[in-house]
Amino acid sequence: MTDGRRTTEAPFIGAALPASVPTERADYGAVVYDLDGTLVRLAVDWDAAASDAVAAFAEAGVDIGDADLWSLFEIAPDHGLADDLESILAAHERRGAERATRLPHADRVPEWSLPVGVCSLNAEAACRRALERHDLLDHVDAVVGRDSVATHKPDPEPLLTTVDRLGADPSSALFVGDSERDAVTANRAGVAFEWVDDTTDG
Repeated sequence: MTDGRRTTEAPFIGAALPASVPTERADYGAVVYDLDGTLVRLAVDWDAAASDAVAAFAEAGVDIGDADLWSLFEIAPDHGLADDLESILAAHERRGAERATRLPHADRVPEWSLPVGVCSLNAEAACRRALERHDLLDHVDAVVGRDSVATHKPDPEPLLTTVDRLGADPSSALFVGDSERDAVTANRAGVAFEWVDDTTDG
């Protein structure tokens, strides 16, 4: 990005992603986790969320064609529906957080002796509720969600903001996630990345 937002890497253009870095063999200043699919599995009814989003666009008289939920999220600002759509998604995510299931990587969170953060594409309130549900919130020093900053992953700003709030430098931080979006975010932010191989839920 060249619009003033912080970045330490050129935009990702099909280059090889950073290699996974084993946490037991590295000395980090901070570790940041993605949430959904990494620490927990949010029980969000995405079909219902999409239906509510489509209804909001229809009520505003906007023809969306066959756009999916996240495409609607991207175009919502163009139609003055950003706040409405954010409210819809956040409400579904908060409900999903109430029934979030714990994933194996969550057990590692309390074991770190360094600052721990969460950087998620989900709403911050949903992140906090899911962490609280599984007794993880007290072990997390910073939570940055989709609505915490002006941009969202794979833009590097959310991750860089999380690292900054942990008092660390990007070059000394580790980001743990389960998606290519997470890997690209880490690459753009100049942060080491570790893949999560979650096979507990298809």
